[in-house]
Amino acid sequence: MPHPRNLLALLLVFAFAPGGARAAEKLGYNRDIRLLLSDRCYKCHGPDQKTRKGELSLNDPADVLRPRKDGAVLVPGKPDESVLIDRIFTTDEDDRMPPPDSGLSLTAAEKETLRRWVSEGGEFEPHWAFIAPKKASLPEVSDKAWVRHSVDHFILARLDKEGLKPSPEAERRTLIRRVTYDLTGLPPTREEIAAFLADRSPDAYGKVVDRLLASPRYGERMAVDWLDVARYADTNGYQYDLPRTMWRWRDWVIEAFNRNLTYDRFATEQLAGDLLPEATLEQKIATGFNRNHPFTIEGGVIDEEYRVQYVSDRVMTMGFAFLGLTFDCSKCHDHKFDPISQKDYYSMFSFFNNVPENGFNGGKPVVAEPAIAAPTAEQSVRLEAIGAELAEVEGELKAAETGAEAAQREWENSLRGSGKQAAMVWETL
Repeated sequence: MPHPRNLLALLLVFAFAPGGARAAEKLGYNRDIRLLLSDRCYKCHGPDQKTRKGELSLNDPADVLRPRKDGAVLVPGKPDESVLIDRIFTTDEDDRMPPPDSGLSLTAAEKETLRRWVSEGGEFEPHWAFIAPKKASLPEVSDKAWVRHSVDHFILARLDKEGLKPSPEAERRTLIRRVTYDLTGLPPTREEIAAFLADRSPDAYGKVVDRLLASPRYGERMAVDWLDVARYADTNGYQYDLPRTMWRWRDWVIEAFNRNLTYDRFATEQLAGDLLPEATLEQKIATGFNRNHPFTIEGGVIDEEYRVQYVSDRVMTMGFAFLGLTFDCSKCHDHKFDPISQKDYYSMFSFFNNVPENGFNGGKPVVAEPAIAAPTAEQSVRLEAIGAELAEVEGELKAAETGAEAAQREWENSLRGSGKQAAMVWETL
């Protein structure tokens, strides 16, 4: 059976399939209407007060539903009484929306979608990112024996709805090849394939999965997507794009996946690992997430300009990496689509605006201050051994110095009060 992640991807494909797949389902504002309004209507009736016309904000449910002298924009369940529907269906070019001179238009299917939405109640929804997910009940399926995982209920229910049958299970060579690529990014070896083909036990596939999850390659494969999101790079970017040392943070991410670190710790340690009580070296390394942005080493740059740019980069990355939101638009104005104001942006900005760094790092191509020494576990063991050897040698030198000083004093004392001491001083002069 395919890996659950592939099943989820298949489920999403089904959920957003075009055509008659959703014909019997109630339209959803976030899924079916919001994007349509933002693409065709927000130019004149959106969140931007400077370009808004008719004192109408279609993005604001309260404004859409408030009483008006010229008729209600939207009457839930009554499209024929809704000005919104009347204006998009009218043949009068002076009244039709979107207006012809806007360069925008609605297809016949899109108009019918809006009409149907209003007839179904015209319900608005909060931004999807702020709606808590609800666990769905398992749908009934035609062949319960085919189901091995709860996700399979949804896959098979959709196949039943479309009048389709599941494909037969892939042959064993294909199965081990798929799951090995999926979990490690590498093909299985000939020995691994042979062992799987020879294992006829009921849990043979499960044992392959367990072996792959225990492989160091698993963390390397799983880390790839997060490294992209976190804008990891081994070079500084900008004009010279010279190498820099960030691989210790990359290895921390890999190890986090390999030791199955919980998501709350994964997020906390990257955002503020150095602020945890008695923070370990590894937790401090985790905060390299906040230092993955480009650094400039070009002479003549305005230091404060680039320092602020680095902070903005952190805000933007935190937004889409942990919140699934595009904060960057709110740098200059209230966000046009996501519910983020400019004040929200700079409130978040303040959290990242306290790192003692410079926009110009002095031309250092490898490490930008502030920085810490970050030896690996093996290097730490070696450093500790070297430190012990060095301490022993330093102890021997100290003992030798102490002995030499004692002998010097003894010799000097033996000369005091005798002519030898005066003779020696005379000879020195």
